Amino acid sequence: MPQHYLFLIAAILAETVGTTALQASQQFTRLVPSVIVVVAYALAFYLLSLTLKVMPVGIVYAIWSGLGIVFIALIGFLAFGQRLDLPAIIGISLVLAGILVIHLFSKTAGH
Repeated sequence: MPQHYLFLIAAILAETVGTTALQASQQFTRLVPSVIVVVAYALAFYLLSLTLKVMPVGIVYAIWSGLGIVFIALIGFLAFGQRLDLPAIIGISLVLAGILVIHLFSKTAGH
């Protein structure tokens, strides 16, 4: 796997940790989750910037935000008991389909 994809995956994971901590911070009223938010987002954006050296910003952002949506929806369900209705599940499935199309068929994806 090319290094820029490893940076992108790590950025997505850091963003997911940051967003999960954002929920746990209770609007920045709890110190430890609030610090995790700031550190995780800083790391996510740094890693994202490394990916942008090789891949176009539109492609990187589509993959980063799309997979972030999927992971956060899953964590929201598993950790916080947040349920999605059928239209939300269909929408998230379409986001995943879009990421697959970009990854499998786009020549600008920087494979």
